[in-house]
Amino acid sequence: MGKIIAVCTSVKKGQRKKNIDQGELVAEHGLQGDAHAGPWHRQVSLLAMESIQKMQAAGLKVGPGDFAENLTTEGIDLPTLPLGTRLRIGTQAVGEVTQIGKECHTRCAIFHQAGDCVMPKEGIFIRVLEGGPVQVGDVVEVAD
Repeated sequence: MGKIIAVCTSVKKGQRKKNIDQGELVAEHGLQGDAHAGPWHRQVSLLAMESIQKMQAAGLKVGPGDFAENLTTEGIDLPTLPLGTRLRIGTQAVGEVTQIGKECHTRCAIFHQAGDCVMPKEGIFIRVLEGGPVQVGDVVEVAD
């Protein structure tokens, strides 16, 4: 079981996201107001704080949202979750893991600074099956 450290959105794709502390996950859409939301398999992205801390240990000044993730978590080993795993997020929302990592077509600023980036290997993506409010401090746990 883990918890949410940050709830992050951006109005445009390709930019760092800003922690808004709370939001609404919308079924078959994603995080309300986020540029990546829509009817596809990568509606919401999650990255563990433990992954961000690896980049901090490499000397980067990064934090939640800097890897364009929607939900920054702590205490749950995201990249080991099998595809199809259902996650209960907060009190009502349920998401299904649809992708682990992603191909990085254009090397981001973080890759150029550190020579590596954690999101392509350790970030995960979910499809929202059941919507609901989410906020910092909410529990994230495997529902199956």
